[in-house]
Amino acid sequence: MEQTKELGSMTHCAGYAAAAVGPLSRISAIGIDAEPDAPLPDGVLDLVATPAKRNRLGVTHLEPDSPNWDRLLFSAKEAAYKAWFPLVGEWLDHQEAEILIDPQDGTFAALLARDGLIVDGRQVRRLHGRWVRKRGILVTAVVLGST
Repeated sequence: MEQTKELGSMTHCAGYAAAAVGPLSRISAIGIDAEPDAPLPDGVLDLVATPAKRNRLGVTHLEPDSPNWDRLLFSAKEAAYKAWFPLVGEWLDHQEAEILIDPQDGTFAALLARDGLIVDGRQVRRLHGRWVRKRGILVTAVVLGST
């Protein structure tokens, strides 16, 4: 019997746990994160977002029945980091990934401001992800395919 080589990612928070696994023949990286749909603790947003991003999030918070955008931003950065680190083996600072969230279709992009992520001989500067909000939990995921 032939063994399939796989890779995966895990996450958990209060009330939720998940794992994602995929074949190495089709996937280069997986990163998933789960967070409570609640505001970040005081001071955390200052560590993970630029002043311009914090200003944009402040306006977004005014929308009724929206997710906690600061926590969603944090979660998307965590998912991007979890995809980045196994391939690069180095820390990706929160300031080195700009997250663009599409609130309408549940997607986001992580724009990497740092070299180092090479897949199939190509430099990768943008990771694509999805996010969902259900039962008080925000879940984000990045899957980087192979060619």
